[in-house]
Amino acid sequence: MRLLLLGGTEFVGRTVAEAALADGWDVTAFHRGRHAPVRGVRSLHGDRTVAGGLTALAEGGPWDLVVDTWSAAPRAVRDTARLLRDRADRYAYVSSCSVYAWPQPTGYTEDAPVVEGASADADQADYARDKRGGELAVLDAFGPDRALLVRAGLILGPYENIGRLPWWLGRAARGGPVLAPGPRDLPLQYVDVRDLASWVLAASAAGRSGPYNLVSPPGHTTMGELLDACVAVTGSDAELRWTDPDIVLDAGIAPWTGLPVWVPPGTDLHTTLHGADTSRAAAAGLRCRPVTETVADTWSWLCEIGGVAPQRPDRPVVGIDPETEAKALATGARD
Repeated sequence: MRLLLLGGTEFVGRTVAEAALADGWDVTAFHRGRHAPVRGVRSLHGDRTVAGGLTALAEGGPWDLVVDTWSAAPRAVRDTARLLRDRADRYAYVSSCSVYAWPQPTGYTEDAPVVEGASADADQADYARDKRGGELAVLDAFGPDRALLVRAGLILGPYENIGRLPWWLGRAARGGPVLAPGPRDLPLQYVDVRDLASWVLAASAAGRSGPYNLVSPPGHTTMGELLDACVAVTGSDAELRWTDPDIVLDAGIAPWTGLPVWVPPGTDLHTTLHGADTSRAAAAGLRCRPVTETVADTWSWLCEIGGVAPQRPDRPVVGIDPETEAKALATGARD
């Protein structure tokens, strides 16, 4: 099997490359050369955002599969997919559950309505429309039978360059009282990046197409289990101080970004981010490892690279500063 990765040097793309190599695939990565690819991957250099940036792909192939994680202007996906439609059998686009119209009820499926106003020809707009535009671009070039739309939820695991799990691990490692946003049993959905990578390769090899909500079942883990695992794996003296959601919000701490992963229970934000129906992906072979394994392996990776995770420049820095945390903890202690 011959794989073309568009990107392939960071987080999801890098993990797909490792999984493909482990399965004996021949792997080529088309990237800008800013980061070294996985050893054993063939490199083609180019920049989809500039005129003539796809030249290196013009003579390549054929490929059995293209995997694309692009999340900016959909026209970049459009141009690449059109170039490759006669030189690749299938195109897997790592999209997002963000493409669904907001909000969605708990248990929404792949048939739920998607955002309006997206176009394959568009410049960069917002994340939801950019991802939906990317889907439309792939469908236009490859058709519904050769396009796999991987609507991922929250992605965690080694190589994370968004900062969510690395922030919690770093905070646990510092020890002391930790602002833990309640409730402890708040159900979470996420997908380990390695489970995502393995599923994409297997599903593509099996000829699967169409959209899939690719995330663990609702309640695969909880906020308590996630943070307990962070404290345990770092071996610190961190003490989780579980705090009422209203106190967290009144302190001006933003859900999802201020305290990563967490969103208040009973809100549209929680049902949309942590309430997708994933039975279609499960029936197609998705298996999700336990949260303790995701946390432990992410911590091991962080330790290997000196404790500081890479940060994507096009994503906001997540987390709160110690002063904000201390004020919220003090408020919680008084109540």
